[in-house]
Amino acid sequence: MKATIKNSAIAVSLCLSAGVASAATVGDTQVKFTGYVKADAMISNYSEGSLASGSIGRDFYIPSLTPVSGGDEGTQLDAHIKQSRFRFTTNTPVDDENSITGVLELDFIVTSGGDERISNSYVPRIRHAFIKYQNWLIGQTWTTFMDVGSLPESLDFIGTTDGITFGRQVMVRYTSGGLQIALENPETTVTPNGGGSRIVADDNAVPDLIAAYTVKQDWGYVKLAGLVRQLSYDDGADIDADETSMGVAVSGKYMLNNGDDIRFMFNTGSGLGRYSALNASNGAVITPDGDLEAIDSTGYAIAYRHVWNEKTRSSIMFSAYEADNDIELTGDSVTDSTYSTRVNLLYSPTKVLTFGAEYAYAHREVESGLEGDMNRIQVSAKYAF
Repeated sequence: MKATIKNSAIAVSLCLSAGVASAATVGDTQVKFTGYVKADAMISNYSEGSLASGSIGRDFYIPSLTPVSGGDEGTQLDAHIKQSRFRFTTNTPVDDENSITGVLELDFIVTSGGDERISNSYVPRIRHAFIKYQNWLIGQTWTTFMDVGSLPESLDFIGTTDGITFGRQVMVRYTSGGLQIALENPETTVTPNGGGSRIVADDNAVPDLIAAYTVKQDWGYVKLAGLVRQLSYDDGADIDADETSMGVAVSGKYMLNNGDDIRFMFNTGSGLGRYSALNASNGAVITPDGDLEAIDSTGYAIAYRHVWNEKTRSSIMFSAYEADNDIELTGDSVTDSTYSTRVNLLYSPTKVLTFGAEYAYAHREVESGLEGDMNRIQVSAKYAF
């Protein structure tokens, strides 16, 4: 046991001291340490008020958090290093043809325990933790209903947030060529009848079923994904209801001859809820009879990336989201639609170091007709290792 701990400590020390994409070997296992340090500063102006201290919307763009309250215009400056992350990857051969891969990745965003008063300390959180063997993946990683490759190069944590599907969760996934089939951890978010605070039910009895197929060509790729899941809520008293949710997503990247590329995503469905636009709408609303009615939604995004030279590039992007709410059930304070657009300039004097500046504009409207805008300028420095 002591020898194992000692060997592991030596491997980590070697990884930390060896430079970019460092690797060391412990017995038959290769251990690799990667990640990046990223510092962000942003100034945000809101047309209808401002965000409270500690709001996640002050760290990165959340479509449903753009204020629409009719308050005074507000401007806020924030700076943080929360996007910084580190990743450990191990690879252990088990025979001449197969190996087991393990991944553990952490960052510091979307966590409690820190503030900007004195130390600016923040709690790490697990992003990915999974194992891969042959065609199987078991553990937590990106949902199969999402396409990481279609995300733009943005200083924001996501970028085209309004129009994409997004999530990480525990799953069992089988991959064969371009085909992926997964059973993933379920969760249901519900709007009370007449409106009110979100209910996170955690009452599902079956996993979410997701299938996807990716076609790769010289010009890029296209991915088609489908989702079927159970929406479920039991309040322990009068309500014990289930509903079926279904959705589809199409995404991809098209490579141009000059090195530029176009990235896109479209998703639509009934009860997508937490999968779409960072849960801008809930999966379902409670009816007067105590049943669940799925909420329909559609999102889309497009981004164009232009390479100016070997050290400089820019991306311009647009994304939008729209929900089809029955306001007799949801009330009129729920989000009806959001959209945002961004443009940036990134400069990398070396392969591992990037400086950037980005302007973002976002708009949100709720069913009552109240609406609000956000203008944000963000600058970043990032060192990848």
